[in-house]
Amino acid sequence: MKSSQLTAIIRRLEAMVEDKDNEVQVRRFEKNGEERCLITYDTKAETFELEEHETNQVYKFDDIDLIAIEIYELLQD
Repeated sequence: MKSSQLTAIIRRLEAMVEDKDNEVQVRRFEKNGEERCLITYDTKAETFELEEHETNQVYKFDDIDLIAIEIYELLQD
């Protein structure tokens, strides 16, 4: 059985939340070497920001599950 991609995404996002040393955390998510989105986590505001590279749109999230689903969908295209 193949491991869950959604679980791996959530683990990366949780690591961003748990790192209290840095005010802002940044992660890149890629598929086949092509960057699909850039995620920023603001520790003070406790919010995620998703920058979608294909459309250059930026979305803000305060729920880890919702941003994980968005990332998952971007990686499935």
